[in-house]
Amino acid sequence: MAKVPELTDYVELIITLFGLFEQYRMNRDGEKAGRPYVYSEASFIIFFMLMQYRRIFDSKSQWHWLHQHADVVEMLGWQQIPHRTTIRRRYECMYTVVQEFVLFAAQHVADEDVLFSQKHLVEDKSLFKALGPVWHQWMRLKQWIPATLRKLDTAATWCRSAYHGWVYGYGLHITCNEDAFPVMLQVETASVSESQALNQKEERILNQLGPQTLAADNAYTKAMRIRAWQKRDVLLLTPARKWVHGRFAQRYHELIKLPEMAAHMRRRRTSVEPLFDLIAQVIGAYGPQKQLPLQGLDKVCVPV
Repeated sequence: MAKVPELTDYVELIITLFGLFEQYRMNRDGEKAGRPYVYSEASFIIFFMLMQYRRIFDSKSQWHWLHQHADVVEMLGWQQIPHRTTIRRRYECMYTVVQEFVLFAAQHVADEDVLFSQKHLVEDKSLFKALGPVWHQWMRLKQWIPATLRKLDTAATWCRSAYHGWVYGYGLHITCNEDAFPVMLQVETASVSESQALNQKEERILNQLGPQTLAADNAYTKAMRIRAWQKRDVLLLTPARKWVHGRFAQRYHELIKLPEMAAHMRRRRTSVEPLFDLIAQVIGAYGPQKQLPLQGLDKVCVPV
């Protein structure tokens, strides 16, 4: 019987992968100027994952928890417990590191097993409701906060969801493979569209990942993008419901109706939607609109 992974196994895996990631960054960017971190980035990633699992979000509470768990401090390789201000600052600057690490890890294991293959990718966006009350759009435009709106997240924005209607909060843009293994992630306020996020990811998708196909919903349909990607041997598969006129559009609809292409488009839902549900459970975003446990883009983007 296969061994059930324990916490120490996950810690060892992350430290190993992060060591390779640091070597990759050093080869790419050269030696980093300044003193090295007293507390390594890998150890903080592990610590924040543990705190997320235990639903401990406040830096002061995390600091108190560390004082009660000397075994975890030892496991993380820390000689002393970081100050709560250090915990907060390191948390707020972790997003870019996690983004790059996810992409590196996905590329590193891509050839290890078919489950990690990046030949056929999926792209989607999911909305998460901001913690606290909603700030109605007419109030936002006037920058007016009524006295009754306490603990308001002013960084969040509005977006309409096909499933949940209007949501005031943030959007998670994920690129994964057809087996729901994450490849790239990006967190923005809700109003940042699917097309805008894909524009920002485009060069990495085409140059670093180079998939054969990328399946997405109708929000990603853009004729110029579909044609440009096809010239670079990547098929962007979307329903293209409104793009139906012209010879290229007709040929495109013939293409997406082919059994192989239709199968890739069907697998989009069976891969990315369960992944969004899993992420919501892990970060404690419960309810129909998946309300987040933290406020502010700099804090929201790390757990998501």
